[in-house]
Amino acid sequence: MSRVFVTRPIPDNGLDELRAALGAEAVDVFPHDRPINRDELLEGAAGANALLPMLTDPVDAEVMDRAGASLKVIANYAVGFNNIDVDAATERRIMVANTPGVLTEATADLTWTLIMAAARRAGEAERYLRAGEWDGWGPQQFLGVDVNGQTLGVFGMGRIGQAVARRARGFNMRVIYTTRTPLDAETERAIGAEAVGFETLLAESDILSVHCPLTSETRGLFGREAFQAMKPTALFINTSRGQAVDEAALAEALHEGAIFGAGLDVFENEPAIHPRLLECPHAVLLPHLGSATHATRAKMASIAAGNIIAALQGRRPRHWVNQDAWPA
Repeated sequence: MSRVFVTRPIPDNGLDELRAALGAEAVDVFPHDRPINRDELLEGAAGANALLPMLTDPVDAEVMDRAGASLKVIANYAVGFNNIDVDAATERRIMVANTPGVLTEATADLTWTLIMAAARRAGEAERYLRAGEWDGWGPQQFLGVDVNGQTLGVFGMGRIGQAVARRARGFNMRVIYTTRTPLDAETERAIGAEAVGFETLLAESDILSVHCPLTSETRGLFGREAFQAMKPTALFINTSRGQAVDEAALAEALHEGAIFGAGLDVFENEPAIHPRLLECPHAVLLPHLGSATHATRAKMASIAAGNIIAALQGRRPRHWVNQDAWPA
């Protein structure tokens, strides 16, 4: 009988699919709704045929070796997979899979939630009201910055970046972008976007939204030098990877007024957040909610389950990350 270890409870539909295909006894779910610790991960992985980890779970060679030769597939419950040592998995002929595409629109919606909240100081104003400090309307209370008619800069123009850019049309915005592989001319015209260099992106964006994968080039890219190059009226938004941002530098930029505000859904050392960033009233901080809708999380569960079922039944997972490097 197969054994699947799921590192945190996920929506029931995904677990039901696994049980229906592999048997109820095959599915072993870590019972606590919190990040699994290292010892618990190693214990749970032992003897597993499949792992279904979260993006917060480091799945390295040690974890794979603890599972042993029985481990056939690691199906991440995320579109990203930088928590998995893909090279180590490939060396051991372990398939790695993810859940791309399904969270695009939900994450783009949340990006705009952060843009609007940061631009209009919504979080700061709500805290003020709830604290009982509001004594009525005032002509200079919580003045924010405009969104309509401004320049939106997008760093990383993949699925989510494009979805964010499409929404900018409703705000009559100019859209500029920097990405590793520029879009074709037809796609640029369709979303009304113009490719520019990184320096131009920093200098001209009224709102800079980050949608890049985590690589050696993007790790820590947004640091003091980048924030100093932005407009003092600019907003910085990140819903991609927390490690792309130097949080200490961002906090400094906000405290010094180098930029106007920020909206973050991801953090450099989740769940820890730099203490000076927590002190910034112009920072809107959310606990990694990008894909947090009922429909999206359920679809992610179904895709992850499907990847595991296919692999354990001798078929190709639909979203197989390391298939190009698979030994013949």
